[in-house]
Order: sequence, then structure tokens, then C-alpha cells
Amino acid sequence: EVQLVESGGGLVQPGGSLRLSCAASGFRFSNAYMSWGRQAPGKGLEWVSTISTYELNTYYADSVKGRFTISRDNAKNTLYLQLNSLKTEDTAMYFCARGDWRVDHSSRGQGTQVTVSS
Repeated sequence: EVQLVESGGGLVQPGGSLRLSCAASGFRFSNAYMSWGRQAPGKGLEWVSTISTYELNTYYADSVKGRFTISRDNAKNTLYLQLNSLKTEDTAMYFCARGDWRVDHSSRGQGTQVTVSS
């Protein structure tokens, strides 16, 4: 059974930083593309970033490019998202997903809440 458990969310002021983690189990993590997506209050799901497998190619939505960094530790079966220079519009529930979110994001965790507010 695929399990994805996000953590690291919280309340942060504009301009601040957070690091999200996603602990994965139930599948061969190192062989899977992994992604982050988010859902802002009252809005639909939105792709944020994807990382490939061994070559570690990374892809970002224009709205977060240059501010967010996706990474993975295959030895720990863990996916990360470093969020820097946070803006109020980054407020959302953040989800990690197995695979490329832009293709399929049905296998995702329960999410961790990020709130950016002064």
C-alpha cells in the first residue's frame, strides 16, 4: 500500500521560509518520479514541482520558480520542498504525490498546511 505522509507546514510571515518533508512507503521510492502540489482556500489543485528519479531533473511551476526547491533522499525514502521568500498567495495545503503530478496525482498524501501571514 502506497503511503505518503507530509510534515513541516506551519504559520510563517511573508518573506520567511519553511521546509516540507514527505515520508514515502509501500513502493520503490527511488524508481518513482515525485511531485508536490497545493490547494489554496477555495481553489483547485495546482502543480508546484516534480523531480525525476536518478538523474534528479527538477521542474517548477512559474509561480514558484526561483523560490522553491524540490529534492529527494532515496536512502531515506523522503521527498522535500524548501520554500523561500514566501508570499501570502503561497498559503495552501501542500501535498506530495507519487509520479508526475501533471500526468496523475491520484496517489497523494493528506497534506500539510502552509499559512503565510503577518
